[in-house]
Amino acid sequence: MIIPLELLSPAGNVKIGIAAIDHGADAVYIGAPSFSARAAAGNSIEDIAELIRYAHLFAAKVYVALNTIVTDQELPEALKLTRQVYDAGADGLIIQDAGLLELDLPPIPLIASTQMHNTTPEKVKFLEAVGFSRVILARELSLAEIKIIRNQTKVELEFFVHGALCVSYSGQCYMSQAIAKRSANRGVCAQPCRHRYTLSDEDGKKILENKHLLSLKDLSLTGLIPDLVKAGITSFKIEGRYKDAGYVKNITAAFSREIDRFILNNPQYCRAGSGKTSAGFEPDPDKTFNRGYTRHFLFGRIEKVGAIDTSKSLGKCVGKVTEMGKGFFRIDTDRIRNGDGLCFFTPSGVLSGFRVNRVDRDRIYPNTMEELKMGEQLYRNHDHEFLRMLEMSSSVRRVGISLWFQQSDTMIALEVTDEDGNQAKATIETLYQVARNPETAGNRIIGQLSSVGNTIYQLEELSVSPEHPGFLPLSIINRLRREALQLLDQIRVKRYQRKTAVFSPNTASYPETTLGFQANVLNQQAKRFYARHGTVVSEPALEAGGNPTGKRIMTTRYCIRHQLDACPRHTPKAISLKEPLRLTDNHRNYRLSFDCNLCVMHIYLEEQ
Repeated sequence: MIIPLELLSPAGNVKIGIAAIDHGADAVYIGAPSFSARAAAGNSIEDIAELIRYAHLFAAKVYVALNTIVTDQELPEALKLTRQVYDAGADGLIIQDAGLLELDLPPIPLIASTQMHNTTPEKVKFLEAVGFSRVILARELSLAEIKIIRNQTKVELEFFVHGALCVSYSGQCYMSQAIAKRSANRGVCAQPCRHRYTLSDEDGKKILENKHLLSLKDLSLTGLIPDLVKAGITSFKIEGRYKDAGYVKNITAAFSREIDRFILNNPQYCRAGSGKTSAGFEPDPDKTFNRGYTRHFLFGRIEKVGAIDTSKSLGKCVGKVTEMGKGFFRIDTDRIRNGDGLCFFTPSGVLSGFRVNRVDRDRIYPNTMEELKMGEQLYRNHDHEFLRMLEMSSSVRRVGISLWFQQSDTMIALEVTDEDGNQAKATIETLYQVARNPETAGNRIIGQLSSVGNTIYQLEELSVSPEHPGFLPLSIINRLRREALQLLDQIRVKRYQRKTAVFSPNTASYPETTLGFQANVLNQQAKRFYARHGTVVSEPALEAGGNPTGKRIMTTRYCIRHQLDACPRHTPKAISLKEPLRLTDNHRNYRLSFDCNLCVMHIYLEEQ
């Protein structure tokens, strides 16, 4: 059996979604008009339908995110949206709120959002049992943990391979809701994890001051597609519905090449979509927005994943300052270009930067040299030439076709077969005219049919019968080709096999018998769902208006102690810190608690 592998890219809007498909995505995910976990990245049903029509030409899928928790009053609108999304032709619906499962849903495959806290085989087995077609696994999982889940389930598994990381387990962060009344589970996170904090010990002694102590590096699992496939992942997801088209083009092209290389050496796998693409540039993840890269916990807790010095894009290291003159400086390595953005850390630890106004041979003239020092390590966080190339990139995805031209005494015909086995045939009635030069007439037909023009097709094989056809005007040949390919377009869309899945409520047992506010239950239908599966919800979601003071507002696998070489479990000769540790910002105090058995850190909001 041939196993399809899917590269799944973000679509902040239709234009970016089309760019993702053109640069190698087998599927894209896009926000619904409302109830999306990226509230500012919602799209109209009309726009989603346009993207679906384009995607299905390439057998690519479109998944729609409706993955926030909703109130009782919002459930009717959410249900209406699910039906509209299904009618538009979407291939799957990404959801978080279990209350939707108590409604009369259309037969659209359901995808369990990572917001559902999908971390254990027991949880994934339950989601499979109740009818989910796919589960998006937590970003924090290791290869070993993924393999265990795969061995105990058959549901499709999706995993993030690139992009920004939430410091918390998705769905288990209430920090933004607690301090700003902006819920991450409602799609309006204020990202307090990217703010600056001061860390103090039990005695109030400051350990670190004014650092981004909850900010993580960005995820990048380049080179690890074979490991993930072996672990059981078949959908490789790129984060970034708030990212621009340049980011999506670059990262999609990079991972598309990786998947193609893997398939080349492993013929038991294939791409989930159709067609081939040539990006027209050399993709490089280091040249688009990143805070430095990490493999997170894929191989366990072996690296420091925090980006505590800055939450901004650091970019690629380009060298050190070797000479400074009047209005200029030199560096020891990389080529710098006009318009580049360079940055460095000041003596106080603040990321500072400048734009390059002019480069004269090896002299670099910036718009400012304030605080720049000899020996300073420089990073390029804006590669002007590369980003301009991405803007201009108009990669076109092509589906391979074979053409068979036939001519008789009364008509001409063109039969076309694409790489997926779809066939179309166009005919035009025209009387046979003997050509003065049969060889020239044949070459004329071959030349015109070989020019597929502004279509999605790439000619791979062409045969002409008879070997020496009669004379035909160019307009007739072009019309025949155009009609055949337009008919093939229609057939590809019509024959696209969209999967359906009828959701049938059952009584499969939930792995826990009691759930608190961390279950994110904001409506009575969700409460009813858990009750039917043998679980009591003791407390509604924090978004229902509960007081967050004293509550656990974040659960994370990231550990500040490990980041500071103070982890007694994973750090040889760990330094000792007097606990409990606390984080403070300008307004609030947060107590840290460490569960070394589960290897997680909890954050509690303290009274002021």
